[in-house]
Amino acid sequence: MPTRIPSTLAQWLEAEGITAPASPGDIADVAKVRAVLLAAAREGRSVSYSEMLDALGHRFTRPKMRNLCKTLDRIDEDAKAAAEPELAVLVVRESDRLPGQGWWTGVAERLSYTGAWEGAQAMEFVRGVQQRAFDYWAGRPA
Repeated sequence: MPTRIPSTLAQWLEAEGITAPASPGDIADVAKVRAVLLAAAREGRSVSYSEMLDALGHRFTRPKMRNLCKTLDRIDEDAKAAAEPELAVLVVRESDRLPGQGWWTGVAERLSYTGAWEGAQAMEFVRGVQQRAFDYWAGRPA
């Protein structure tokens, strides 16, 4: 019987035992990502993209970060529907502790922000949005 040749690099890496197969705690698992964010919100802290991916069992790569951002968007859509503060704002770059570009692209529409995506004004704005999440989730049950 001929050996099946993997069609993608990810499949080849998995077949060779270099990476583990995706698990329920994967990047697209909304419940798992939300649980990490809720824990951070209750602790009053932000989480870097690397920390978040590590909590999900992954090393940081840009493609994984982009996939994480899709999950974060879904979490914020669900939060909006439940009249809860958004949580994606808690995921930040290590370099300046600000959310990445993907978060900012929807801010003007969601939160009426028109300033720069970096610098003191951005940090002040982000801290305010984060504080709403911290205040809302402090003391609430898991």
